[in-house]
Amino acid sequence: MLFRTSLLALLFISILNVAQAQPANLQSAISKDMPLLMDVYKDLHQHPELSGQETRTAAKLAQRARKLGFEVTEKVGGTGVVAVMKNGPGPVVMIRADMDGLPVVEQTGLPYASQVTATTEEGMETGVMHACGHDTHMTGWLGTARQMADRKAHWSGTLVMILQPAEERGRGARDMLEDGLFERFPKPDYALAFHDAASLPAGVIGYTPGFALANVDSVNILVHGVGGHGAYPHTTKDPIVLGSRIVGALQTLVSRELDPQDPAVVTVGSFQAGSKHNIISDKATLLLTVRSYSDQTRQTLLDGIARIARGEAIAAGMPDELMPEVSIKDEYTPATYNSPEFTRQMGELFARQLGEDRVMETPAVMGGEDFGRYYRADNSIKSMIFWVGGVPQEQWHKAQQGQAKLPSLHSPFWAPQADAVIATGTQALTTAALHLLEKPSH
Repeated sequence: MLFRTSLLALLFISILNVAQAQPANLQSAISKDMPLLMDVYKDLHQHPELSGQETRTAAKLAQRARKLGFEVTEKVGGTGVVAVMKNGPGPVVMIRADMDGLPVVEQTGLPYASQVTATTEEGMETGVMHACGHDTHMTGWLGTARQMADRKAHWSGTLVMILQPAEERGRGARDMLEDGLFERFPKPDYALAFHDAASLPAGVIGYTPGFALANVDSVNILVHGVGGHGAYPHTTKDPIVLGSRIVGALQTLVSRELDPQDPAVVTVGSFQAGSKHNIISDKATLLLTVRSYSDQTRQTLLDGIARIARGEAIAAGMPDELMPEVSIKDEYTPATYNSPEFTRQMGELFARQLGEDRVMETPAVMGGEDFGRYYRADNSIKSMIFWVGGVPQEQWHKAQQGQAKLPSLHSPFWAPQADAVIATGTQALTTAALHLLEKPSH
C-alpha cells in the first residue's frame, strides 16, 4: 500500500512537471518552426492578392493544411478554405485568419516588398500590399495548425481552421456563412482570431471584453442641383452650397443627438463636384464613413443622415424630384463583440503563459473587422479577437519619446516586426486551443 501511494505521488509530480513545462516546450517548438514560418510569411508578403482574388494564397495554405492531416475544403464563400481536424469527443474550436491584401503601393523598403499590381473590382490598376498585416495572421494560423497537429495526443475535440477572403471589403465572413460554414462543417463552440496592431510594441497582446471594433457603413449622398453660369448664380440651384450645408449639419449627429458616452463617427471623406471655375454644377457627391458600436446607434446615424440631407434640401428650396439620394453600400461590417467573461479568461490565460508584462486590456477602437459576423450568426458561440503588437521596440521607444511617428495599419509604410507577431500569435492561439480542448481528467 505504501509502495502504491508513493507511486501515485511520483506520478502526480511527473504530471505536474509536464504541465508546468508545456509552455516552455511550446515556445521551443515554435522557435524551431520560425525559419519555415518566416519563409511562408515572406512568400505571402511578396504575393498579396486583392479581396475575392485570393486563389494562389488559398491554394498554397490549403496544401500545407492537408499535409498536416486536416480535411480541407476549398472555395467556401468564394476563395475561402475550411480545414477540419476531428480528434475524439469534445468541443469545437474555430480559428480564423483573413487572406486579402489592399490596393496600396508598398513603400516599406523591405527586401521582400510586394511588386504586385492588380485590377480592382472597379477596374482600377493598382499596386497591392499586405498593409493590414493579414500575411502575419495567415502565418500564425499555419503555425498554430502545425502545433495542434503535433499535439493530438494532448487534446480532444474538433479543430476548425478557416482562411477567410475579402475581410477588407466587409463581406468575406458573410459569404462563408451564406455558403454553409456552420451547416456544412462543425459549428464552433469557441471562435478565435488575432490581428496585428500598429499601436502596441511587438509581441504584446491586447484584448478588449465586449465591443472591440465598430460597425462600419459606407454612405453615398448624391446632391442634385440646377447648373448654370457662375456669373449668374440666381438662375441656378447650387449643389456645392447645399452639399456644404449637409456636411456642416451632419456634425450635429454625434455632438447633439447621441449620448456623449456612446462613441460614434460620421466622416465625409470625399466631396466631388464641378469641373470648371465659372460653371455651377448640377450635382455633387459626398462619400461618408459611419462608425458606431450598437445596432441602435447605427440606425440612429443612418436615419439622421437621410433626414439631414432631405431637410437641408428643403431649406434650400429644392423640389421633390431633386431631393438628395442617400444610398448605403452593401459592404457593411458589423461591430465585433468579444464575449466578455470568455475574453477575460483568455486574457488571464495568456498572461500566465506569456507573462503579465506582455498582456494588457486595451480600449475599443473605431476600426472595423468582419470577424464579428461569426458571433452574430449564433451568439451562443464564445468569441474573441485579440491584438498582437507589431511595432519594433526601437521605433516604439522613439515614438514614446516624441522622436518618431508610427505608421498606421493600411499605411504603405507599415512593416510589423513579423517574427514577433507570428510567434506570439501562434503561441497565444495554440495555448487557447489546447486549454479549450483539454482532455478531461479521469
